[in-house]
Amino acid sequence: MQVDTLIVNARIFNSYVKTFQFQNAAVVDGRFLYIGPKGEDYFTAGEVIDAGGCWMIPGLIDIHLHIESSMVAPGTFSNALLHHGVTTIVPEPHEMANVFGLDGVKEMIHASRDCLVDMFYAIPSSVPATNMETTGGAITISDMETLLQTEPLACMGEIMNYTDIIQKPEGRTNQLLQYFREHYPDFIIEGHCPRLMDIDLQRVIHAGVDSDHTHQTVAGMEERIKSGMFIEIQEKSMSPEVMDYLIQHEVKEHFCFVTDDVMPDSLYYRGHLDAVLKKAVDMGMAPEDVIYAATYTPAQRMKFHDRGVIKPGTIADFVLLNNLETFEIENVFKNGKRANTENGRENLGRSFPASFYQSVQLAPLSADDFMLEAANTHQPGSRTTQRVIKVKDGSTFTREEQHSFSVQKHGRISWENSGFGLLSTFERYGKNGNRAHVLIDGDIIKRGAIATTYSHDNHNLLSIGHDAEDLVLACNKVMEEQGGLCLVESGEILSFVPLPVGGILTEDPLDTFAPKIKKLRQEMIRLGYRHYNPLMSLSTLSLAVSPAIKLTDHGLIDVNEGTIISNTVN
Repeated sequence: MQVDTLIVNARIFNSYVKTFQFQNAAVVDGRFLYIGPKGEDYFTAGEVIDAGGCWMIPGLIDIHLHIESSMVAPGTFSNALLHHGVTTIVPEPHEMANVFGLDGVKEMIHASRDCLVDMFYAIPSSVPATNMETTGGAITISDMETLLQTEPLACMGEIMNYTDIIQKPEGRTNQLLQYFREHYPDFIIEGHCPRLMDIDLQRVIHAGVDSDHTHQTVAGMEERIKSGMFIEIQEKSMSPEVMDYLIQHEVKEHFCFVTDDVMPDSLYYRGHLDAVLKKAVDMGMAPEDVIYAATYTPAQRMKFHDRGVIKPGTIADFVLLNNLETFEIENVFKNGKRANTENGRENLGRSFPASFYQSVQLAPLSADDFMLEAANTHQPGSRTTQRVIKVKDGSTFTREEQHSFSVQKHGRISWENSGFGLLSTFERYGKNGNRAHVLIDGDIIKRGAIATTYSHDNHNLLSIGHDAEDLVLACNKVMEEQGGLCLVESGEILSFVPLPVGGILTEDPLDTFAPKIKKLRQEMIRLGYRHYNPLMSLSTLSLAVSPAIKLTDHGLIDVNEGTIISNTVN
């Protein structure tokens, strides 16, 4: 019998019984035709691949991620994923949507069409994420209809404004969910509901949101699973307690592994979903269960019935592993052919419209733009109690502290000599000129300044600093270059990483871009930042749906209450 490709001498993973079997596999037209003992004595193949006893698993599937988190264009991202065994993803481009609205989503999808990795996009559901920030674009129900009619889509991306569901029955989020219940009742809706329990959690599920990818505890995860939620485990949720629960309980159909956000240097030097899987094995989960949670269950969640398992009729995406414990990859195959696992050097040049390289519309700043003032009732010489954002390593969640400060001339607080840093954000789309400041403390830089246009989800200009002149230099450099990250100390630029596409992406190849991010991260640590992911910690300080207190251009946000609050307590 004639086939295109025959793989022999492979230990092939059977997802239905979660075991490996020493078998052969035949491929025709990019799909598996046969898995079993028959080999070269039965099939005539255009190519015979001797797996040499390697473990053969389905191509990895990541159903919750944001390409923009790796700060590279889709083509470069695709090639990096193949290097790590990932063959199908569900990206949600809500970062680009926050900058450019519908055009941002469509251009990301357009840039993905020639990628070897299959990219089935999620509709950004929460752009803007809240009504307490200014973004460059928005996604309306009408925009969603346009996408549904014209683009290959997998699901509704994470509903981020969970407080809206609970507190505002007639609000935008509930209107959106009602529309989809009426017009697309079977459409998958992804969720973002950190810390919700009991009635609040079940109200979110009742509204149609039936997954959660946020930071999990055992109690929260157990309640979610028992309430019918599908759990997407990212690395920050992989505590010993959570992993032990997943190992010991019969919940294998109810969770999968995802990456969500992977920084470019981590992608290049450490890996992607494969790194999460290695960690899961190291923490005691059986390799068979780990593979199942990175192939079969994510495919089932997204109704991808043509992949995620090696069986007749499914797409021949597979990975050959040299070592089952370490997930050492020998080869990656896409549609039955060896995949290109280079790092994307061929993806040079501009692939987005000209306007995407001119997204920063903000006049140069001066030291006066970094003045912090107490409430106008405070006189010079008096004292004021101010809210302070406290950052702690181990989470992107923050907490509120309150500290007393002396009020200076014109009601200003002398923050440069206070031991605290100044967190600032400036609306950068040329819409309203909003800006806001708050004091910040904890595991952040202890000197100098850092500025970035990569700030979730609004991507306004965000900065932390201990010296106004350093802040001016860092912010103005970022604006001059139409986006990026700049780190400054004592009037000297220590590191600058340009992000010219919308202020959040580069089209540089990963092997030259990742070292720049690595250097920036190292310099942040040298200046005192103490966090498992300093760049993510920094960029989420403006994320108004991540507990408990954040800063947008509208002001200081109490995330749990969904309200804007004053910096001044008394």
